[in-house]
Amino acid sequence: MQAQFTHTTPTSRTSISGKEYLFFSGFSYLGLHALPAFKELLKQGIDEYGTTFISSRIANTRLQLYDELEHALAVLLQQQASATFSSGYLASQSAVQYAATRGELLYAPSAHPALWKGQPHIPVQDWSAWAAATVDKVNAHPDERFVIVADSVNPLTSTINDFSWLQQLKRQVLVLIDDAHGIGVIGANGNGIVHTLPQHPPVRYLLAASLAKAYSAQGGVVSGHAADIAAIKKLPLFTGATPMMPANAWAFLQSFSLHAEQRALLQQRINYFTSLTGNIGYLHNPFHLPVFLLKDNAGIEKYLLEHDIMISSFGYPNPDSPPVNRIIVSAQHSEEDLYVLHKLLLNR
Repeated sequence: MQAQFTHTTPTSRTSISGKEYLFFSGFSYLGLHALPAFKELLKQGIDEYGTTFISSRIANTRLQLYDELEHALAVLLQQQASATFSSGYLASQSAVQYAATRGELLYAPSAHPALWKGQPHIPVQDWSAWAAATVDKVNAHPDERFVIVADSVNPLTSTINDFSWLQQLKRQVLVLIDDAHGIGVIGANGNGIVHTLPQHPPVRYLLAASLAKAYSAQGGVVSGHAADIAAIKKLPLFTGATPMMPANAWAFLQSFSLHAEQRALLQQRINYFTSLTGNIGYLHNPFHLPVFLLKDNAGIEKYLLEHDIMISSFGYPNPDSPPVNRIIVSAQHSEEDLYVLHKLLLNR
């Protein structure tokens, strides 16, 4: 779909050239960026801390708020320690730069570009075949060190990746997982993929995530063993980068009750739309994620746009990649919004 330009940040609706559309694209899964209570917290954060913290993370003047945020995120992700960054992309890049010093990087299929170091070889085989081959490779080379690099959730296929096979590993291995589309959404309290990861002695985890996708906070986190996080905090990507906006950190720490309320509302909306569209064969969402994949239905994005509905439709990860059509449901959407979309899909 050709890019459409707007002068406002979309909520459940967006305006293009003066015309309003229902908006089923983007992210902000919990809808916090448009929630008055969260915006008020962000304003209070700006009043308290200003718009930026004017020292780097290794300067002799440090903001205690960042330590509080990192402790809270380590608890959420069930890890020993965390480091925060100004974006999820920077967090993942810092994690993979560190991981590359710990062993050979073994990339999973469809690994997000935020995890790429240089131009890596990304496997094209399916997940289960790759997992089996990776187990064989790690177990067969006892004198080599490996780092497995993968995403927790593939938002292009609406899939939660399976990591149960890690229990078959017999050698020490670091597993770096980008949980950008899992944290805040999956798990009983939004702790992301960690609730499904096997606790297996040879395996050590390093979790990276954007705080924007679910939590509408402009920042990122890397969480893991204390020694790994201490080493990451010595990297130039951490020491030389501007920290995340302190108002975002403060608003996040004040809004745990909002997270829970909005996550429950999101799940209600996903369940409602799933019940409405259960007989529509080209809709794919096996893991009840906020992402409904529209398979083998070319032109549906134009049809919906003609009926005042905008969905996610663009080439990814490269601009010239084939477009992927998806419906993104968020906690912002009302049941009426979802019913209108459902009726149009039925009439397609």
